[in-house]
Amino acid sequence: MEGTKFYDSGDFERFDYSTIFAGFHEGVLITDRFGVIVFYNDLMGKIDDIDKDYALGRYVYELYDLTEEQSLSMICLQQKRPILNKPMFYRTHLGRAINAINNVYPVFDGGELVGAICFTKEYQMTQEIFSTALPKGIDSRARKNGTRFSFADIIGAGTDLSESVRIAQMAAESPSSVLIVGETGTGKELFAQSIHNFSSVRNNPFVPINCSAIPENLLEGILFGTSKGAFTGAIEKAGLFEQANGGTLFLDELNSMPLSLQSKLLRVLQEKKVRRIGAHREVELDLKIISSVNKDPHEEIQNGRLRRDLYYRLGVVFIQLPPLRERNQDFLRLVYHFVEKFNTRLRKNVSGVSAEVQEFFGKYHWPGNVRELEHVIEGAMNLVGRDKVIEKNHLPHHLVRLSGNMDGAPGGLDTAVEGQPQGPDGLAKGRAWTDMAANQLSLAKLDELHRDAEKVIIHRALTLSHGNIARAVKILDLSSPQALQYKMKKLNLQRADFIQQNKQQR
Repeated sequence: MEGTKFYDSGDFERFDYSTIFAGFHEGVLITDRFGVIVFYNDLMGKIDDIDKDYALGRYVYELYDLTEEQSLSMICLQQKRPILNKPMFYRTHLGRAINAINNVYPVFDGGELVGAICFTKEYQMTQEIFSTALPKGIDSRARKNGTRFSFADIIGAGTDLSESVRIAQMAAESPSSVLIVGETGTGKELFAQSIHNFSSVRNNPFVPINCSAIPENLLEGILFGTSKGAFTGAIEKAGLFEQANGGTLFLDELNSMPLSLQSKLLRVLQEKKVRRIGAHREVELDLKIISSVNKDPHEEIQNGRLRRDLYYRLGVVFIQLPPLRERNQDFLRLVYHFVEKFNTRLRKNVSGVSAEVQEFFGKYHWPGNVRELEHVIEGAMNLVGRDKVIEKNHLPHHLVRLSGNMDGAPGGLDTAVEGQPQGPDGLAKGRAWTDMAANQLSLAKLDELHRDAEKVIIHRALTLSHGNIARAVKILDLSSPQALQYKMKKLNLQRADFIQQNKQQR
């Protein structure tokens, strides 16, 4: 394929990539000769867990935690020859880890290099296909039921997170289905595993599947199982529903599942029976279903990516996970949890982060949430050497490049003591924490101010909407009516008061 001519002009915009590559069962990424991404298909977005619009127009080494010398696309552009069947483990700049097999080809126009095209097949996805998506890898903490986490592993004490934990623990005692809503990296699977391990079926299997990582033509067989002879090469194989029978099935990123398969899933949930592809016999099911979506489910319904009837069936118990940028009270606690974690794993003796790093963290918007924070800390501690404090020069280069574009977006705590490492939970860490306690607002006070501000804003929205919950949700740009009702209950705001106020004004 070396020297392949894809078009008659070096102008990439004149070439219709979508027609050819959109339906590929491999991730496809195309860069121009400078390494700028000009095409990025949907499956590549699923592999990377990155929105296509976010990827386009960025340098390829900005999208991934790689240098120009490590990026296969950049190497291909420099060497002007293909890179074939190259296995590679890498992370996106949002923290997602990917194990993939890549084929990268240079693209020429009349003998002149104009770009490179990379085909990516996720190795993890291939393993899931053959292992029917059972939990991956071996972990020293792994339980026999396929989990690693419990509620004790959830770090934080903020009001919203504590309420999510409370709801999750109550949901664990019920056979009803649970829907977890949260952005990428907020800990949806951590919550799902914790619910399972808090339930009466904790000794039975916990079986997860990422609905976005498996091609549509394979997903049905993986979920429902196959019967020998159903199609060429089909073997007698139990699907995930059968494997999770008696325990918990976790459908991660449900909104990525094709609508045609969502209707079949709904039937299985209604009938509580599953039939393997090509089989005549149905298997009775007795299991708990936990699912997750990474976007507002109501918007996904409106956009035609999630069936409304399936949402009502799976969203009996609704758990909203707050993004990291809203977890001010927990931010330092998380930072130092990861510092201690990687001190042990990497045999380091890091005591904290500098004031400059804390200020940087406070302004960064953390699109990858807790997962991204964890990988940033891990990356920094690999570069810290014998230093005891994480400085800004230890942070991943792609993160530091963003600092020039940040304009004070809300993130973690923006309080620090100049020149001193900061400690977790507001606990003393040398004189720095004593000084901070004397000169800065306490975490409790900050939480109180946040609560007061939130109450004023919600009160205003309810006044404008005359107590109409649906209209207030739109004004506040919240994810769901349930999210607003939860906040109203927390803030002791009664809808009836605003309806009555409207009547009096008339």
